[in-house]
Amino acid sequence: MAFSPSFLDEIRSRVSLVSVIGRRVRLTKKGREHSGLCPFHNEKTPSFTVNEDKGFYHCFGCGAHGDVITFEMQTHHLSFPEAVERLAAEAGLEVPVQAPEEREQAKRAASLYDVMEKACLFFERELRGPVGRPGLDYLRRRGLDDETIGRFRLGYSPDSRSALKQALKQAGLPEALAVEAGMLIAPEAAERGERESYDRFRGRVMFPITDRRGRIIAFGGRTLGDGQPKYLNSPDTPLFHKGTVLYGLAQAREPAAEVGTVIVCEGYMDVIALNRAGFRHAVAPLGTALTEQQIELLWRMASEPIICLDGDAAGQRAALKAAERALPILKPGHSLRFATVPAPEDPDSLIRAEGPQAMQRVLEGALPLSEVVWRHESASRPLDTPERRAALEHDLMDKIGLIADRSVQEQYRSDFRSRLWETFRAARGANRAGTPRPYYNGGAKPGNGQARRHRLVDRGPDGRLPGAGLPPVPRPASKSAEEMLLMLVINHPTLLEEVAERLGILRFADSDLDKLRQEALKHLDVWGSLDSGDVQRHLRSCGFSQMLDCLLEARAHDQSATIKPDAPVEAARALWEHVFKLYTGKELAVELQQAEHQAAADLSDETFGYLNALWSTKIRSSDV
Repeated sequence: MAFSPSFLDEIRSRVSLVSVIGRRVRLTKKGREHSGLCPFHNEKTPSFTVNEDKGFYHCFGCGAHGDVITFEMQTHHLSFPEAVERLAAEAGLEVPVQAPEEREQAKRAASLYDVMEKACLFFERELRGPVGRPGLDYLRRRGLDDETIGRFRLGYSPDSRSALKQALKQAGLPEALAVEAGMLIAPEAAERGERESYDRFRGRVMFPITDRRGRIIAFGGRTLGDGQPKYLNSPDTPLFHKGTVLYGLAQAREPAAEVGTVIVCEGYMDVIALNRAGFRHAVAPLGTALTEQQIELLWRMASEPIICLDGDAAGQRAALKAAERALPILKPGHSLRFATVPAPEDPDSLIRAEGPQAMQRVLEGALPLSEVVWRHESASRPLDTPERRAALEHDLMDKIGLIADRSVQEQYRSDFRSRLWETFRAARGANRAGTPRPYYNGGAKPGNGQARRHRLVDRGPDGRLPGAGLPPVPRPASKSAEEMLLMLVINHPTLLEEVAERLGILRFADSDLDKLRQEALKHLDVWGSLDSGDVQRHLRSCGFSQMLDCLLEARAHDQSATIKPDAPVEAARALWEHVFKLYTGKELAVELQQAEHQAAADLSDETFGYLNALWSTKIRSSDV
């Protein structure tokens, strides 16, 4: 009796694997998994693990592996239908009664599987006979031994239009069934002169393609001559849909469970070469870019599959396509990693030239998906103008917008904004090469062609801030205004780059707030992210936890929501400018008066620079 995949998935989702196995095995929770003594062999040290999230169990001792249905079959010696019916009853599900058409469909599928199995046996026999000598010689040249050839059931299709057709006929299989299975090509239009069906695969080394249960559903064939295409796959059939299948999946499932990851390479021979080198957790798509269905299939095997492609242009294009295909379906804890085999090698040639350890180094250097997207978008881009920097930011935000999961999308946005910050900081630094270092690295010298609207204050020769040597001026400053000026840039760190010069020349009347102001400016260069939470964590690590708590409490009841972190940055910017103008309207006059007196007594370069900065700030604040 056949059951629909959706019905079987419903059973797996409703019946707890841990509960079922826990009836026979004492399980101990370790992280996301449970472990215990294997029920399938005698052991003293637990090597049996159960992963509820992924829905499978695995024993590292004897290799036992399966899901809740498999466990019921093995422990109670049940047939598949019996195990399904037992678990369905436990889950409160009614076993669907097969309609006549479903029974006929299941019977038809069984016949198609029979065609594929008989075809595989035929190809295997031909490979070992005189006709298959070219195919066997090719496999030997590629370094394959009898064990590998047998394990992957490799074969050879004779260069004949009817060799397989006759073999299937002798096995009692109808010609129409072989056409439906994709092994024969049906007669075409009359003008082509085709009156009979003929073999699809001719003069090719044959690679069987199986489903997850190891049943043959299709073939891939490699030509040995100059014929095209070089590789030919079965067409889509009732058994086979190219975008939902991975070559080598049946062989890779258990090894992937053992090592916790799966390798995705480009082709059949890559999978086989990796297997021979000890990397038995390798699979490959079937000549096309990874599909969403294939990525979901990979995630059932491992949370972060490694996409291992060649270093040539085609391989890198395939990697990028895989990255873009994965973005919309990313979810917490599930992603891709990317490893590149150095050009001009592929996994097979690299292993033969340098050994498995060279391949291991390639895999260990796999990059996260986020890094691949970042490198593709940022590589070789000139970032010497605001427009070019904005273009990079725009393109990255477009990529982030593809991610459907909100939490993953937010993490990508935070990560890329942090990278943009560091990259733009470096780009501006390169543009200012040879000029004195400003107090804050994000600024620019007056006169520089790339100067920003809000220029920053340059340090003096001794590295001190202008005016640092002048005595503080007592002033009737508003502590509330000082708190607001600080909290606005802490809650909206992107403002800090714009207002750093003006914030830098202020000296708050409240000494504690002034220390916080200086620390924010002093350490801006080392902030890893323009994120309010990150900024607060940094300041707390510098000893300002109590002060921040007081500020947050003091501002918690502000009538204006603009000061809050979730307020639009445009509104926060407008409020900061308004508060600054009110604050400096009273305080700047006092500061200027004192600086002018100091300049009259001692017109040093430092005093003159500080006076200039104050006048510049006064002019700017008047224009706000």
